[in-house]
Formats: sequence, structure tokens, C-alpha cells
Amino acid sequence: MRILIAAAAAFCLLLNPLHAADESLQKFVYEKAEMGLPFRVSMYAPDEATAKAAADAAYDRIAVLNSILSDYDSDSELSRLSQSSGQGKAVPVSTDLWNVLTRAQDFAKMSDGAFDITVGPLVNLWRRARHKQELPTPELIAEMKARVGYQNLKLNPEHRTAELLVPEMRLDLGAIAKNYAIDQAIGVLKQHGITRALIGGSGDMTATDAPPDQPGWRIEIAALDAEGAPAPVVIYLKNYSIATSGDMFQRVEIDGVRYSHIVNPHTGIGLTDHSLVTVVAPDCMTANGLTTSISVLGPEKGMKLVEATPGAAAHVVRKPGEKVELTESARWKDVPKMQPAGN
Repeated sequence: MRILIAAAAAFCLLLNPLHAADESLQKFVYEKAEMGLPFRVSMYAPDEATAKAAADAAYDRIAVLNSILSDYDSDSELSRLSQSSGQGKAVPVSTDLWNVLTRAQDFAKMSDGAFDITVGPLVNLWRRARHKQELPTPELIAEMKARVGYQNLKLNPEHRTAELLVPEMRLDLGAIAKNYAIDQAIGVLKQHGITRALIGGSGDMTATDAPPDQPGWRIEIAALDAEGAPAPVVIYLKNYSIATSGDMFQRVEIDGVRYSHIVNPHTGIGLTDHSLVTVVAPDCMTANGLTTSISVLGPEKGMKLVEATPGAAAHVVRKPGEKVELTESARWKDVPKMQPAGN
């Protein structure tokens, strides 16, 4: 699947002088499936041995995180935590899981529950709906909604424990786990002396310094697959992150209605706004936390979250009815080197 998304550079600090040593750098690209999706690592390194060692270490780090954060693996730390729901147990969690849970709860509070990792029961319900091409019954949606609510995930920072208060809760970190993994993998590359790199997973990316002689990593923003949508544009990513959410690739159409894989935790129903939400932010977790929140809240409320988040900017194209709508945050105009795609 071609990655057609947005990205941005650090807004005002894009063009730095190149070091003489950059002249000897070569480009290396690796791709490997982890967390059920392809992770692509692009980097500049002095030689293949250095590049491969750094890439292997980055993929090893992602694999470890998958064993912690996966909701598909019944033996993962996350799954074991979900299995303790409703049992009155405060479960000690690892540093990585704690980092993700605390950030997720921050987003949940900021978005008034539009971002909610306890949405697992509803996500599973809609996965089955897409497979069967059949809407869940209102009774089944209500039953799953009773198990959802970020307030029912209790975190104790003093003892670093997590407790799921309601029986049959299920945590789903699909909206944030890969983003944490991307940022962690970038950190591994830096430890190996790789300072010019881009890591992407399922369309979300984090970049460090730009390629030699370039203002940033060249990334394309997709055009929404709807008549009248704005044309694609190209911008550049440097020491920044990008995430995108929408229904262009994961959706189901039932009885003439198009439902997204993104489920509104408040209604229990897959989103029906045909949309593409792009956010640039200082880290990948923030970027994707905002794209998911905007998707659920809509542009008006969602942009308030973006404006309240330092360094973040958003670009939203949606077609809720017959007309395509474009909404951009105030800082989007500051994303540098934006030009028509193909130029």
C-alpha cells in the first residue's frame, strides 16, 4: 500500500548547514513486518555494516514492544492486563506499557473520551461487522459500550500499576502503539550514530535530520478519494512526526453507508464521515493521538485540541455529505516547503 500522507519539518529550524562528513554518507532502506504492518527504515550511513546493525537494532526494539503492546497476542503484557479486568487487581506494568497508558489517558482526558484505549470491545465488534458485511445489533453495541470508558482504567503512578475496573474490558492500543514504537526505534538509530533517518509504519512517520543537500524528507499528502478534493501537496519532514487517520483504506460499506474502522467510543458506531486527517507534531504519539481525536470530534472541536498542543498543526479534508470540506489549523500555514505534488 502506497503511503500517501502528510509530513512537516520543525517549522522554523529547517535549513541547517551540512557537515563535510555528509558527503560520504550513503542511503540505505530496509522494510520488515512488525506489529502486523510493514515498518520502513530509511537512513544515511557511512557504510552498509553500520546501517544494517542500526536497522536490526531498531527492528529488535519494535519486536520487543510488540510483545508488550499487542492486543492480538494473548500472551502480551497488554492482553494479560486486559484479562485481569473486573477482578479488583492493581497490576504492576513495565516502563513501556506505563508510558503508553499514561499518554493515552492524557489524550482521553484532553478529548473528553474521543480518544479511548478501552474501546477494544467495540473495535472487535466492528472488525466482525466488516468481515460479515453486517451491522451489529443495537443491543450488542449497548452491551459492548458498557465495557468501555477511559475512567474505568485506573493508573497509580506511585506504584506504577494499572487496574481495569469493569469486567470484560479490553484495551486496544492500535491508535498509539505503533507510534510509540516508531519514536523508540528512531531513538535506537540515534544510539547507533544515525542522525539522518526516517521511520514509517502504516503511514505514520518520524524523521531526524534531513537527507544531505535536502531541506527535509520529501513526503506527499494524499488527496481524499472524492471528487472535488484538494490536490496532493508535497512538504518536508525534519526532526518532526506525522500521522494520518481516515477511512480511505480500512472501511466497510453496508446498506449504502460507508463505515470507518475508527469507532466513536461515545456512540459505539464506526465513523461515517469520509475523511483524511493529517497532523504534524513533535513526536509520533502526539500526532496520532490528535488525528484519532479529530476524526471522532470533527474539525471544529478537534482543531481546538491542535491549537492547545505546542508545535502541532493539522490538515483535514472530509466529505460528510455531498460537499468536500477543507479545514486547517492556524499553524498549518507555517509548515515549510509546501508545493503542489509533482513539482
